[in-house]
Amino acid sequence: MEFVHESVLLEEVLEGLAVRPDGIYIDGTLGGGGHSYEIARRLTEGGSLIGIDQDEEALAAARKRLAPFSERVRFVHDNYENMDRVALDFLAETPGGTGKINGILLDLGVSSYQLDNPERGFSYRTDAPLDMRMDRGAALSAQDIVNTCSQQELTRILRDYGEERCAAKIAAGIVRAREDAPLTTTGQLVEIVEHSIPMKMRERGGNPCKRTFQAIRIACNRELEVLEDSLDRMIGLLAPGGRLCIITFHSLEDRIVKNAFRRNEKPCICPPEFPVCVCGRVSRGRVVTRKPILPGKEELARNRRSASAKLRIFERNEM
Repeated sequence: MEFVHESVLLEEVLEGLAVRPDGIYIDGTLGGGGHSYEIARRLTEGGSLIGIDQDEEALAAARKRLAPFSERVRFVHDNYENMDRVALDFLAETPGGTGKINGILLDLGVSSYQLDNPERGFSYRTDAPLDMRMDRGAALSAQDIVNTCSQQELTRILRDYGEERCAAKIAAGIVRAREDAPLTTTGQLVEIVEHSIPMKMRERGGNPCKRTFQAIRIACNRELEVLEDSLDRMIGLLAPGGRLCIITFHSLEDRIVKNAFRRNEKPCICPPEFPVCVCGRVSRGRVVTRKPILPGKEELARNRRSASAKLRIFERNEM
């Protein structure tokens, strides 16, 4: 199956990154290389792009797509949580480099390829092995989660990561079903969810399985944990005036990004009645996007999966 994924908010990302021809950029979620192709196309001989992805199939597709710019692109099979190490290794090899990164992009969530490829187990629309690993070499799969987590932990995952109102009922259904035999397919999970959600609730809000599959995928890939732990370190990698652009696809991700950007812009923790700051925390930059940038009508008509996308941008202080 060919790795096809339409880049969301492409023009907005390019404008947000304000790509310098001689700059160093990192795409921490390379995917099929759609955003990175346009970044690399704008670089000159002195510019570089580091593409990171934990999905080896995505990396293979990106290598083909970015072949015209191979001399200025480095491909790394890793999770973006290790971006600081990847960046520092690269900068150490760059003679006369700035020692900092001019722009970083994250396009979060699952790609169209991963959703549409049945064997990856991300979709509730086809019966397939319960996998959901973005890195297929990772130890933990969705099958492990549904078969080994306690009922209490499953309830927490579905409630916190999927905002599922019937989390307790679905968790109880999973535990009952696995007592007979381990759950191994997406079809089995779909059946449990459909039997656990009352008909009235199933009739509104789209497919009743969407939130459960989202929650288990997030838990399987540690998506929110990695995001929360990485943002401050990514801002620290930026050169003066460098920008961090992040596209999110659900409220949990967006809230983490929004709060981290605000905290780095206004880190002071002094009580408001203090006449001057005494905590010593200094702003690291500014939030460029007071409100997130959303897809326009043309993009929404062209790509329905862009509907929930939000772009936020942070710019590092001129030091």
